[in-house]
Amino acid sequence: MKKTVLIALMVATSVFMMTGNAVAREVVTTIPKSWQLTLMEHALKRTDKEYRTKIVTTEMNQKRKVEESLAGNIDIFWSMTSAELESALLPIRIPIFKGLLGNRLLIIRKQSQPQFNSVSNKSDFSSFTAGQNHYWPDADIIKAASLPIVTTYKYKNLYPMLEGERFDYLALGAQEIWGELAKHPNPNLKVDNRVLLQYRSPAYFFVSPQHPDLAADLLKGLELMIADGSFSQLFNQHLAIEALYAKANFDQRVIIRLNTPGLSPLTPIARPELWLDLFNIEGAN
Repeated sequence: MKKTVLIALMVATSVFMMTGNAVAREVVTTIPKSWQLTLMEHALKRTDKEYRTKIVTTEMNQKRKVEESLAGNIDIFWSMTSAELESALLPIRIPIFKGLLGNRLLIIRKQSQPQFNSVSNKSDFSSFTAGQNHYWPDADIIKAASLPIVTTYKYKNLYPMLEGERFDYLALGAQEIWGELAKHPNPNLKVDNRVLLQYRSPAYFFVSPQHPDLAADLLKGLELMIADGSFSQLFNQHLAIEALYAKANFDQRVIIRLNTPGLSPLTPIARPELWLDLFNIEGAN
């Protein structure tokens, strides 16, 4: 009798474990190990479902990510938002970087620093030509501001193009610029110390329209993190925000503010808890 009960318990335990594994939902994403992935996984842990992450390592441009998401092959990726992305996919309108990605510093040629030092307004700044990835929403923002721009389809091409004087600056998010320059080391390039290029264009998670349940869970988890303060705590920790502010000297820079064409009226600008204070600073003269 005892043996029969023991066998029954072992079978029940095995079935429970198999069932537990079966219900774990696999989330396919192009997001590599990063702050974005950490945030996504923490948010999904706040739901009453079990998720596990599968990272696709195939290199994809923005266009292909959208195509794969629409086909249901990718569940989640992240990007700076655009009207096109928000209409095609399911945007999770919580700014991943609290607006930091729209605060751009510049990689320039070292010998160009004296020219950038003379910038005091947008008119001065318009004498320089930007370099951008063709697929990035930034390209459309810069074009709409009537600033000169050169684009390429491959991000890695931008660095030799900048050194070769095809354009004058590459604008990257303040949280990423030093790391990106380190990945593309060049003794002739540096981070400019004069200009802060600023526009309201948040980065969001985008979910395949085939998975509205996943989008709802991700939003729920993020809102719970915002409410209990863990979003800001993790953000400050992972991005070393205090050290970044000290290094970037945002308030000592000339701020060139650009409008964002097509910015959705659903952008949560009225929720100050979602943003850093950088959009309110006056900057240098």
